[in-house]
Amino acid sequence: MLTAILPWALLAFALSFIGTKVVMVLATKWGFLDRPDGERKQHARPVPLLGGVAIFLAVGISVVLILMNSDALTGGEVTARHYVGFLLGGLVLMIGGALDDRYKFPPGLSMISPVLAILIAIGSGIQVDKITNPLGGAIELSHAASNIIVFVWLMGSIYAMKLLDGVDGLTTSVGSVGAFMVMLLALTTAYFQPDVALLSAIALGALLGFLIWNAPPARIFLGEGGSTFVGYLIGILAVISGGKLALAALVLGVPMLDVAIVAVGRMRKHGLAGMVKGDRTHLHHRLSERGWNARNIVLAYTSVALAFGGSALFLQSKQKVIAIILLAVFVCLVAAYLVRRESKKYA
Repeated sequence: MLTAILPWALLAFALSFIGTKVVMVLATKWGFLDRPDGERKQHARPVPLLGGVAIFLAVGISVVLILMNSDALTGGEVTARHYVGFLLGGLVLMIGGALDDRYKFPPGLSMISPVLAILIAIGSGIQVDKITNPLGGAIELSHAASNIIVFVWLMGSIYAMKLLDGVDGLTTSVGSVGAFMVMLLALTTAYFQPDVALLSAIALGALLGFLIWNAPPARIFLGEGGSTFVGYLIGILAVISGGKLALAALVLGVPMLDVAIVAVGRMRKHGLAGMVKGDRTHLHHRLSERGWNARNIVLAYTSVALAFGGSALFLQSKQKVIAIILLAVFVCLVAAYLVRRESKKYA
């Protein structure tokens, strides 16, 4: 199976790597630059945006080529209709993200393209038929329940990765771990899904091709469209792999929990409207303030994602729930420690 998916992973890698260089030139020419402001944006020089376009095109071109020439991606329960919905949703994120990068939308307006992308994906039939009951067996879901779960899940994965994109290479690295773990799970004899393994390999290749340019110090950023697309991509992989949300939740657990903790903190401080107020209170920001450089932050996040995501390959459903709880406790303790240290520093 590896010999069948490796060429496509390499193609996606090459398309993303070359495409990113092209996007860098065009983004600079067209003025899509992220300029430092000395506060939230502390990089030393203007950096091109729109990097997610290269990832999207690498994935899209690879998927279309396969669909045109074989049934390698449609040999299971995933159909061509699902891929069309997935790619159309991704295109919406690219367009909305580019407009956001150019015109700096307020949070409410920025939310439109993710919501539309998710609705398109759901409309194409991407759904969760059942979820595993930690106490045994499975819970069958109605069509309405499936739509709600997929919507909430994809919004969570999209915004977790979007808000994680504050350190060079961080979102891309964690996203790569997510694609890698879904691929490994899809290749196991217990869950063997060659179509999902192939799509995951394509996603992994595309992310790694971009990561070469995005690793610290980044020469290009994902942009709004790119950061949301990475979350959308990993979220979709978790759904079409048969609702392997626990696996993805363990990989994305740190950024997802961080979003929740920061949202609660902002709400307590600024009220409900303050939940969308930008600041530097995310975990990766706090680590940066403590003197951690970008490479160390990426290494820490990637290590935790690999450890917990890898554990999901061997754990049973009840054990995965325990692992998620342990991860939540770990993140809360780290966040509380950093907040306390900051309080003492400014006391």
